[in-house]
Amino acid sequence: MSLKDEAIEWIRSYFEKNGNPQTKAVIGISGGKDSSTVSALCCAALGKDRVIGVMMPNGVQSDIEDSKKLCAFLGIKNYTVNIADAYNGLTRSIKDSLGADEVPAQYRTNTPARLRMTTLYGIAAMEGNARVSNNGNLSERLAGYFTLWGDGAGDFAALANLYVDEVVELGLSLGLPEELCHKAPSDGMSGKTDEDNLGFTYADLRAVAEGKTDGMDEAKVTVIKNRINMMDFKKNLLNLPCFVPSIRK
Repeated sequence: MSLKDEAIEWIRSYFEKNGNPQTKAVIGISGGKDSSTVSALCCAALGKDRVIGVMMPNGVQSDIEDSKKLCAFLGIKNYTVNIADAYNGLTRSIKDSLGADEVPAQYRTNTPARLRMTTLYGIAAMEGNARVSNNGNLSERLAGYFTLWGDGAGDFAALANLYVDEVVELGLSLGLPEELCHKAPSDGMSGKTDEDNLGFTYADLRAVAEGKTDGMDEAKVTVIKNRINMMDFKKNLLNLPCFVPSIRK
């Protein structure tokens, strides 16, 4: 069985065990490879009428057209919820309570992610009979490159045991547009890619995780190993149903 078929069957089985023939999948749509691939998998497993895409800009999102393109390509029902008012209101109240003039970078990065997950569960509640997707992949999990109780939350995780390059291959095998599958992942806030922020590539991360470090710079290997070890506390808290392909078993 191919990776695509395994993943589709896992999603179908998850919804059979944790829902009924009408249960929907609610997916946060960023326009990147992860949310695109999860959306396509859910369409293949459940049918597009049971898939709901949610776009959640915080004010202006420069690449939101990619998200719209995905929803149109798959033909899925979708909503746009701008979280700017919620973020600004919450931030204002917290600053007033603390007597603070500014909020730290960690707050500016993590708070929108947590508000987005709240939004997804809000829409799932409004729609009724729905499950929320966690779109994270294995590379992000190892690097701890996700927000606890933000994009690290969800009801099911179809990509949690797939490296970034495997997600690309899976997305292409599902017939997704190449520009979405090969889009460089970014947080949408810093103006940098994930790899820029991490200081190493996801290819290097996979090599270290799999012990294939021959010829690699020793200093870089040490940095990556330290990052993986330091982020174990986050990875271990991601305790939700995850697809495990045969290549990982």
